[in-house]
Amino acid sequence: MARIVIALGGNALQANPKDTTAEAQLVTARETSGAIVDLIEEGHEVIVAHGNGPQVGQLIATYEAAASINENSPIMPFPECGAMSQGYIGYHLQQSIRAEMRKRGINKEVATVVTQVIVDPNDEGFKNPTKPVGSFFTEQQAKKLMTEKGYIMKEDSNRGWRRVVASPLPMAIVEEPIIKTLVEAGHVVITVGGGGIPVIDTGNGTLEGVPAVIDKDFASCKIAELLNADALVVLTAVEQVAINFGRPDQKNLSSITVKEAKTYIEEGHFAPGSMLPKIKAALSFVEAKEGRKAIITSLEKAREAIGGTAGTVIIN
Repeated sequence: MARIVIALGGNALQANPKDTTAEAQLVTARETSGAIVDLIEEGHEVIVAHGNGPQVGQLIATYEAAASINENSPIMPFPECGAMSQGYIGYHLQQSIRAEMRKRGINKEVATVVTQVIVDPNDEGFKNPTKPVGSFFTEQQAKKLMTEKGYIMKEDSNRGWRRVVASPLPMAIVEEPIIKTLVEAGHVVITVGGGGIPVIDTGNGTLEGVPAVIDKDFASCKIAELLNADALVVLTAVEQVAINFGRPDQKNLSSITVKEAKTYIEEGHFAPGSMLPKIKAALSFVEAKEGRKAIITSLEKAREAIGGTAGTVIIN
């Protein structure tokens, strides 16, 4: 038995990017739950983390659209949108995982913890926000939002202007004691959804939400470290990590060391907005303690990857 943190990628929540309805997501969550419960059935302790990019973007766009029709309609603050997305994605996952466990006679409970993650207000990410969120606007609309709301807006590939927010690194997880208690009691926990709600410590025990996006892979690494997990499993759209990706000389990797992975990073093999954060999170987890391993693979191959017959394993 191992303690495993599973970081679900977007394809595990929305199989069809053109169908972003809640109904479609619930169907995908039910399909995803099978792979998760496979590991639970084998006796592993499983903690689930997930992304929320499409979902939080949809929530923000909905409020922005309402405000464009009625100026008295308030735009929901970004941290609150993150919390809302954690709630409804967690609801879909916990309902689906529970049903799958009951079908197999597994008597465990599953719960979502709406998770706050402390970030450093002086993080370099706040100095140069780059993460686009929400709707597209005209230049005139963008300038109005910058003046009235204090947003940072940038032109996005000639498609219009969008709000951009920072992507700081996670420092600590506020609900860590609660999560540990639930895990130690044998429950299945869903946490750090979308990377967690970014908050800063303003002193005197007060936390304040900030408009930012924490990379879910780095947040998954943080919770895996805090829970002293044996493995971090990052599920994505491909079965294995590859170098020379998309080229005739593409080479899939079944196992790489930390040293090899760092060399591949220096050589520019991993795309910044895709595989690179997954590799960096995996390295951070593996390097922190001897005996740990990180696995990057597809949802369909998760069980085999844990058994060592699929995916890419990263070891020290």
